[in-house]
Amino acid sequence: MDPSLVKIPAMKDLTIDNITENVIRINSLCPDERMKYILERLVTHLHDFARETRLSTEEWMTGLRFLTEVGKICTDVRQEFILLSDILGLSLLVDSIDHPKPAGSTEGTVLGPFHTHEAEELSAGAAMSHDPNGQPLLVVCTIKDTAGNPVSNVKIDIWETDSTGHYDVQYPDHDGPDGRCIMRSDAEGVFWFHAITPVPYPIPHDGPVGKLLKVLGRHPYRPSHMHFMFEKEGFDHLITALYLRNDPYETSDAVFGVKDSLVVDIGTAGPEFAAKYNVPEDHACLTYDFVLVSDQETSALRARNSKEALDRLGRKVRIVNGLPVPDLD
Repeated sequence: MDPSLVKIPAMKDLTIDNITENVIRINSLCPDERMKYILERLVTHLHDFARETRLSTEEWMTGLRFLTEVGKICTDVRQEFILLSDILGLSLLVDSIDHPKPAGSTEGTVLGPFHTHEAEELSAGAAMSHDPNGQPLLVVCTIKDTAGNPVSNVKIDIWETDSTGHYDVQYPDHDGPDGRCIMRSDAEGVFWFHAITPVPYPIPHDGPVGKLLKVLGRHPYRPSHMHFMFEKEGFDHLITALYLRNDPYETSDAVFGVKDSLVVDIGTAGPEFAAKYNVPEDHACLTYDFVLVSDQETSALRARNSKEALDRLGRKVRIVNGLPVPDLD
């Protein structure tokens, strides 16, 4: 490249005190306002982290080797970087920022590393788990919007472990989906199916993330839960889970996924559900009413929250495509 065509601002006499502003100046040539803003803040916080901790070369190389090992262990069915994001609380933070929920709607939580796209679509009342050792569980749920209207034909991804706390993809001889399915809500916003009662389990901890947890004196366990993901045009994408009350790990989830509104009790079917769903009256039963938020509601709430949060930080921003960028006017 002809050096005369390079329009990068000149850098001189780089020091601990001015390296940050120089990097930001170089990156400021980016034409994408949002990308430029993200990199500005990333560089600022990374550099401040190094200065505040007086980071040594040896420590930084240890961090780089750790991230290298995280990458090496990733596969199509094991995403170690998602685990790392989860155990640092970043996954939940990003979801909460990107998918804010008005009062009365269902809160989101972490996706986790074991969602797949191979689940089969099942009809109402089907069994998604074929584990003979799990406690049979009837699950009956409704889906409504924030005005209380039933939402029909919602695509619902559902997945859970088997009775030993393992997802289907964790088995070497895995040859098809089990403990997971896709369903659709009916005209009344109802979906129901047969599963097994969730059990607690550890996230994979034989890799670098597990070693980090050990160094930090933390356990790798998640409380008993079942995952749900909801998709329908016009509604904000919802990733959530239901957690069993009084689980031994309810208040120390390794990935910070538990929220009070998502903690549920396992009851019994009783006479009404026994007759309606053809199960014994003492059959374990889980019921829940999900409330979805429209894209329009979410977009407005996200923009308002972003503006208020950054105003508190003393940063003047404007909202472009629902995301904040610096307001230079």
